[in-house]
Amino acid sequence: MIYRSKAPLRLGLAGGGTDVSPYSDEFGGAILNATISLYAAASIEPMDENKIIIEALDRKEKQEFDFINSLPIDGKLDLVKGVYNRIQKDYAAIKNGFRLSTFVDAPAGSGLGTSSTLVVAIIGAFVEMLNLPLGDYDIAHYAYDIERNDLGLAGGKQDQYAATFGGVNFMEFYGGDKVIVNPLRIRQEYLNELEHNLVLYYTSTSRESATIIKEQQKNVSQKNEKSIEAMHQLKEQSRMMKEALLKGRLNEIGEILNYGFEQKRKMAHNISNNLIEEMYSAAKAAGATGGKISGAGGGGFMTFYCPNNTRYKVIDELNTFGGEVRPYLFTQHGLTTWTTI
Repeated sequence: MIYRSKAPLRLGLAGGGTDVSPYSDEFGGAILNATISLYAAASIEPMDENKIIIEALDRKEKQEFDFINSLPIDGKLDLVKGVYNRIQKDYAAIKNGFRLSTFVDAPAGSGLGTSSTLVVAIIGAFVEMLNLPLGDYDIAHYAYDIERNDLGLAGGKQDQYAATFGGVNFMEFYGGDKVIVNPLRIRQEYLNELEHNLVLYYTSTSRESATIIKEQQKNVSQKNEKSIEAMHQLKEQSRMMKEALLKGRLNEIGEILNYGFEQKRKMAHNISNNLIEEMYSAAKAAGATGGKISGAGGGGFMTFYCPNNTRYKVIDELNTFGGEVRPYLFTQHGLTTWTTI
């Protein structure tokens, strides 16, 4: 038997960064995001050999171990190892060797939540194999706990919940790791228009989000008023985006995105840079009414809202920067698992 899973990556549309502690603990955070048809996938194939083989097929990385209950965390395939180690610690249910393979449709550091989505997918494959009693909230929090506490990786909370639940969600974040996921019932014609008008552009650069996030956390801890006020405004932006989408006021989306872009610059250094600013200005000159940097910032993917068929002129302009426009569709489903022979 082979146990498989897939979980969707996400576009953060508003409120980005307010899911990161200590801001969310002290003030409460809010984010609006939507999952898209790019995925992280995992497969587990039990073996007769008493070995553990883990491989990232997209990155052409592979490691092999004699069967042990705790794999070394050494900077290589640590997300896979972290999930395995935690599941063995909590359930001690894996008794035989296996091969675990992963693949992600977007590069690490691209701002679409790749790392957290991969962790969710890996957990999902183990849940399918071991029939673990974990619901959606359990899986999302488990992924968060493994990343932040077991592996010591800086970041927020939205990615794990987006990947697990799927769809368009308004998420609220509170102290004590409390998260509430509110699925939004948006009319299909509004989603169709949003999908048509939002251009997803990969800048062909990646970044280490942890550095930016750590500075953001430091600014909150040290009561940096400019940074905290920017995060307050981004939280309000998520509510503005929710209302615009639910009521079909799509002509406001670009302005709401642009407002968020202006606020996000104030949260930490290196969220934007000269190249990003140049791309953003070029897209707006070509007809985009607003846009945003995906994830923590500094590179990776950007999204631009391009009404009235301006997407084609915007795409032509963005192509001069050497990046790549990626096609996508919005998805309604989150983590999916299944078994095959």
